[in-house]
Amino acid sequence: MAKKRVAVLMGGWSSEREVSLSSGKGCAAALAKAGYDVKPIDVTRDMGALIRALAPKPDVVFNILHGPFGEDGRIQGLLDILAIPYTNSGALASALGMDKAASRAMFAAAGLPMAPGEILDRTTLLARAEPARPYVVKPIAEGSSVGVHVVFEGDNVSLHNIAADLSAHARVIMEKYIPGREIQVAVMGERALGAIEIRTKRRFYDYIAKYTPGESQHIMPAPIHADAYRAACDLGLAAHKSLGCRGVSRVDLRYDDTKGEPGALYLLEVNTQPGMTPTSLVPEIARHDGISFEALCSWMVENAACDA
Repeated sequence: MAKKRVAVLMGGWSSEREVSLSSGKGCAAALAKAGYDVKPIDVTRDMGALIRALAPKPDVVFNILHGPFGEDGRIQGLLDILAIPYTNSGALASALGMDKAASRAMFAAAGLPMAPGEILDRTTLLARAEPARPYVVKPIAEGSSVGVHVVFEGDNVSLHNIAADLSAHARVIMEKYIPGREIQVAVMGERALGAIEIRTKRRFYDYIAKYTPGESQHIMPAPIHADAYRAACDLGLAAHKSLGCRGVSRVDLRYDDTKGEPGALYLLEVNTQPGMTPTSLVPEIARHDGISFEALCSWMVENAACDA
């Protein structure tokens, strides 16, 4: 029986290129070990080159691109046109997940709890009075905590400083800072695999904490009240479904237990292309559920689809 041919798309040109390359190399190695015929492709802006690299047409594209273009529905749309099944969510769910303003609207429509916040542009931010601290300002369409500002009391930074660094047409979300714990849930198909807690000595779970070994502590399963743990998994699955996601996703939550347990859960975002690096959370949660990295990657290939 012929091996299934899998093209692994990695790299790209977003701020998360290095994360994608790390994820892609690990996934390609795991798929080769699992018996697939693997072709790694470092994606550039040359779409003609990508289409040529995808010839002859593979059976499946394993998309491990992160950030704009690879995670926001555009590469998914191209693969739909080419009628090549690909891993994880389709074009619409990917676009909704990447655009935090759009995903917040979907979460609100589904009645899911979120941190209070609003969508603002650069001009509005520059004219805005400083809000009560602490607060969070983050880009509409970035991942891996790129461009996120968490402003605490006494910090030598202001809302106007943040706004001045934005491009003319940039939009951001300004949210109330939720105290407590960082909880993330992995979803695989129609079920939540579990919830993990992340602790870091850094100011928040930023890019360095996410991808530098030793900069964060992962506790699996999250040591929170049993009712809260179940609620976190339910909320993660509900968020995944509210955007129409498929395949594997990771859902980021805050858990405010400052007034005792069980505390209150707040939904932050859904990552439709979660990282698969050595420090990434989805493989760790899956492993605790008895799913090896190789088996996780294989499941993603076998459940690939397209909307063509």
